[in-house]
Amino acid sequence: MICKLGFEVKASCDINSIVTQNGEVCWKAVTDCVIYTQSAQALDYPGSVRQLGPVCAAIHLHLSSLTKGQFEVQYAPWLQWTSSSELFAEVFDDLESHQSPAVSLSLMKLTACLERALGDVYLLIGKECPFLLRDLLASEELAQVFGLSVMDVLRVFVGSPRGLNLRNVLWHGFASPSEVPPMYCSMMVVLTAGLGQLLKSYLQQSKLSWAPRPLTALPDLEDGAVFPEVTQEVLSVLEEVMKKSTFILRTMLPYWEVALVKFKSHRFADCAMLLLTQLETGLRHLFATVNKCPKRLLTAESTALYTTLDEILAKHLNDGEINQLPLFLGEPAMEFLWDFLNHHQGPRVRDHLSHGEINLPEFPKEITDQLLAFSTVLLLRFIDEELATVFKEKATIKSLVRLAEGYSARFHPVSLLRKQVLSCEESVRAWALLPLPREAEEQVARLEGSSETNACNSLIIKITYELNQHIPENYGVFTDWDHLPTEKWPWPLREICSIHVPTLFCPRPALEVLAVLQNIGRCCTHVSHQVAASWAQRHRQWVEKTLRSRQRQNFLHMAQSIKLLSPVLLLILLLIALELLNIHVVLRKSTYEYQQYLKFLKCILQYTENLVAHTSPEKNKWIVTIGLTHTALLRMWTFSEKKQMLIHLAKKSTSKAT
Repeated sequence: MICKLGFEVKASCDINSIVTQNGEVCWKAVTDCVIYTQSAQALDYPGSVRQLGPVCAAIHLHLSSLTKGQFEVQYAPWLQWTSSSELFAEVFDDLESHQSPAVSLSLMKLTACLERALGDVYLLIGKECPFLLRDLLASEELAQVFGLSVMDVLRVFVGSPRGLNLRNVLWHGFASPSEVPPMYCSMMVVLTAGLGQLLKSYLQQSKLSWAPRPLTALPDLEDGAVFPEVTQEVLSVLEEVMKKSTFILRTMLPYWEVALVKFKSHRFADCAMLLLTQLETGLRHLFATVNKCPKRLLTAESTALYTTLDEILAKHLNDGEINQLPLFLGEPAMEFLWDFLNHHQGPRVRDHLSHGEINLPEFPKEITDQLLAFSTVLLLRFIDEELATVFKEKATIKSLVRLAEGYSARFHPVSLLRKQVLSCEESVRAWALLPLPREAEEQVARLEGSSETNACNSLIIKITYELNQHIPENYGVFTDWDHLPTEKWPWPLREICSIHVPTLFCPRPALEVLAVLQNIGRCCTHVSHQVAASWAQRHRQWVEKTLRSRQRQNFLHMAQSIKLLSPVLLLILLLIALELLNIHVVLRKSTYEYQQYLKFLKCILQYTENLVAHTSPEKNKWIVTIGLTHTALLRMWTFSEKKQMLIHLAKKSTSKAT
């Protein structure tokens, strides 16, 4: 459809009937080319593409006749609504270059930018913007702003698998550079300008204000960056490997070559876009090969569901059979792909780029480094073994291969929760170093010994002892809790968190539990930071003698309370770490047991949320925290006695096995 259908009608169009000298689009000339089925219930996509072909050709010829200055005078004002008018100047340069890969890349960026801008328009009227472009284009909200006939034009170009489907064909890596006619890129530029004109009229009539959403900043990779910065030596090897690796289709090689050019010119977002689409192309072919389903290599046919990365990286095929690709690639490679593409708390690079959510000039080089390094190691698996050995003898390549083979998930909830637990433990342990004036220390000693506090301490010992029975062997089981002050208790969190927990294809019930545990950990961390900040302020005021009598008393209660809260938070972190270790056991629970378990975890979450509220600088209700803590500990002990935690189920399974 993309390669031929738009060229079948040989008629020529007068450009003056389509676009004025001021760059204003005569929409009727465009919408009149859209054809509907005889019942007028649906678009005739093939017929519409045929009729729109001459219009596209005329517009392409028109843009080709303009200088860059003329283009900017005529069209730049109408493109400002996209918040990326500079992008369209680059698109114009790419069209002038006559370089096919550059035109394809421009269309990718243009469609992503347009989707984001149309989402902003939707939010003028609607509340929650549809995630998929096809749903966005079919919305009543956009039809109200632009008119239904205009939206039908867009659906022919980018909104349906039955049309040209330019966005998906390019972003999913189906089209080779030579298969994308430049006239469609030119057409999309002018259509975007025309939409800007219609939007301006709508805003004037409706008196609404235009307020585009801010672009997304990708999260800092921190320790998620496993591979080092890409060096010239790595780039040189990649240039050689690209030419010989069977992972790359020969027709797609120009995309890889342009990707490296973009990287060297510091166009990191452009490089990442090309790498992502071509990784999908290569993985799709590999998927079809290892699963012995060559029919899944469809090039985005309008009559069939085409294979995308979501299916390629899934555990099962659509027919329920095991997907052989993960077994072929290996767990480390799959973890990398899931980390950077799928995990909700990861960079989700492809989603953010393809939906136009990122400021392209600010795209992190660090992420592109990771994609290039991973691609280098992957391509090496698909070249002659002797040649691969030669490349792997190079120190930098040997290092990349070692890092790739040892890769483990960084952005899976399991990994993030483990990191959260250790960070919070460090923060809470630092409470022991908080300075307390001698005078205050004496007064706090006189406050200690309330019955509720003693009851809490007793429960802490009982629950900690119970949890301690489920710490894996060789990690130091400690029993003498009664004879050590709580601040000296050993908490083997670091050792427990070092134990491997499978993360690939984590089932939904486990993910739901992990989400609650993460929220609990987040609250514990919040409390710890609040305590440290409040203590620093109150201690300074005590020393400076600027505290009023009531504030001095409150500081004393705070000092008393955190002696209790410290072991309680560490106890909760121990519970999280042990449940995390046994997270996959959750599948053995019945529906009723699972709901009861979630209810218990949400009680702990409610307690930690209450702690956040009552330890805030605004409330400072330290005495209240003791009562809350007592209630929470009673619930923990009661549930523990029912033997329904994951640690109990895991122990039951072990006992049966022996």
